[in-house]
Amino acid sequence: MTKILWKCSDKKLRKSNLFKFEDFLKKKYRLNHNNNYEKLWKWTVENSGEFWKSIWEFSNVKGQLGNRLTHFSETFYKNEFLPDSKLNFTENLLSKNDNSLALTFISENGYKESKTWCKLNADINKISKLLREIGIKKNDRIAAYLPNCIETVEAFLASAAIGAIWSSCSPDFGTKGVVERFSQINPKVLFIVDKYFYNGKEVEVLSRSKEILKNIPSIEHLIIVPYPGTDISKEKLNFKQISILEWKDILNYGDINMNFELFEFNHPLAILYSSGTTDKPKCICHRTGGVLLQHIKELYLHCDINPNDKIFYFTTCGWMMWNWLVSSLALKASILLFDGFPMYKKDDLLIEIANTENITLFGISAKYIDALRKSRITTINKFNLSNLKTICSTGSPLSKDGFNYVYQNIKKDVHLASISGGTDIVSCFVLGNLYQPVISGEIQNKGLGMDVDIFDEKGNSIKNKKGELVCKKPFPSMPLKFWNDEGNKKYKDAYFAKYENIWHHGDYAEIKDSGGFVIYGRSDTTLNPGGVRLGTAEIYSEVEKFDEIKEALVVGQSWDNDIRIILFVVLDSKYNLTKELIMEIKKQIKKNASPRHVPYKIFPIKDIPKTKNGKIVELAVKQTIEGDQIKNLEALVNPDSLNQFKNIKELYE
Repeated sequence: MTKILWKCSDKKLRKSNLFKFEDFLKKKYRLNHNNNYEKLWKWTVENSGEFWKSIWEFSNVKGQLGNRLTHFSETFYKNEFLPDSKLNFTENLLSKNDNSLALTFISENGYKESKTWCKLNADINKISKLLREIGIKKNDRIAAYLPNCIETVEAFLASAAIGAIWSSCSPDFGTKGVVERFSQINPKVLFIVDKYFYNGKEVEVLSRSKEILKNIPSIEHLIIVPYPGTDISKEKLNFKQISILEWKDILNYGDINMNFELFEFNHPLAILYSSGTTDKPKCICHRTGGVLLQHIKELYLHCDINPNDKIFYFTTCGWMMWNWLVSSLALKASILLFDGFPMYKKDDLLIEIANTENITLFGISAKYIDALRKSRITTINKFNLSNLKTICSTGSPLSKDGFNYVYQNIKKDVHLASISGGTDIVSCFVLGNLYQPVISGEIQNKGLGMDVDIFDEKGNSIKNKKGELVCKKPFPSMPLKFWNDEGNKKYKDAYFAKYENIWHHGDYAEIKDSGGFVIYGRSDTTLNPGGVRLGTAEIYSEVEKFDEIKEALVVGQSWDNDIRIILFVVLDSKYNLTKELIMEIKKQIKKNASPRHVPYKIFPIKDIPKTKNGKIVELAVKQTIEGDQIKNLEALVNPDSLNQFKNIKELYE
């Protein structure tokens, strides 16, 4: 049975950007979809060139719109959109230049600072001028080892303003992880923070620059940024042939007016990295125009963001959601940047901030929602969240329990948009919209212009069955390329090895009759006991119902020419993994999932291995228990946690 949790009122719907967009299409193309999302989506994928042009026109993108809508190629990833068009990414994000609020920064310790649009424009102009003066040109790479603060946004937009290519890692990456990533792209500039704070601890960063510079000889300029609200740590730095600047020196320039140079629509904007838990991180290079149009579409039409809205997404600048958050500036909205531990001194810290700061869109991870649920946090009567219109959830599948928890314990009248995409496309394949209801456990629908489907192993389209998430037609936020990828081999292997000329995303998913999607996890971690494919999300959703269990991890262990399911659980400190509890877990999984989902063995562990972005790494655990080498431990926030999976005698019985 489907359970509708929320529907947009007719009054709100008629004021929505999606409704206004339909009206725009009526006048321009004489189209009338009558507020039917499926009909609108169908037009956007069948007329993709016209659709993406209409996004440019509807949102008043600044630049030169060329005549050609697409450059066609028989090869999926070589198709281009608006190939004759030109724009400047930064000019479009600096959408205002007045004394209203543009950015707010809040640290876990309560330190807060804000910046007006006027000051943001001036600072970015100064940084851009400095970058030009030290010889940075179009296509040069600029690397940042910075926290989620205003300075990071300014450095990114200054880089994009002059056509340089941006790349960032958050400071919780160790030196090896930074070197593995940045050494592949040969940056000329490194922005580095002196320190950061996490869960009350100060973590020194600046001394790491010695090892980084030693291993990345392309870096010519080091720019030191003090953590907001503090002075620069007194680290003595003296490097031959390296110029060292402090952030305050850059901002001492007088007022500067900048003329924005226009770059090709498909000019490279930024390099993001795959998580790299099984190999060296892939350097995914994204396009300027494709990212801008895709983000405007998602933020404006799917999330209904308007001028003066306040957007808060809990993220680090090493995750693609940071790029998504920053793009909200293009819609004349202001953004809030939080840095630190999301539950520092109080479990509901982020919700308190969302309430105090009058946030309109609040973005969090499914794991964060589950952590609140597990801690039995109820804020519905504590905070009114009167300005909050939208809650976005991503990072992993949001369970039915997670959906229900939001409406019962955070806010009743809110658009809960579970969204899913990835670093690969720096955007979403499936997400929310205001035309359709929110159904418990389902992502509402495909993104406009995204020809998403579910295929079986033979490449047939299927419905109400689990299969592989694919995209059948090109879209503008496809990666431009992978850096240092001769003949596009890594690119083709990543997305086009399974189905010919069809984007295979690597998610195990299902389309429901409602048009909604259920994501069951990464298909490379899909379980195959007895040759039957099972999603890990179905097991997690049952295990997470137990008060005794804080977190869980499930893998398929190769055993006796088959696969057997192994479940690892992190217990609440008040409980032990008794025989009775094991039987209860198995019984519930059997009843609510299926007998095939029941784990063969269950083990207690102390910690779940995760990436820096909080994603569970089932594959690394599977490789550990099967004796395979883990190639990139630096991708993990807690690599030592893998040691607990070694030499468990019962695993080999």
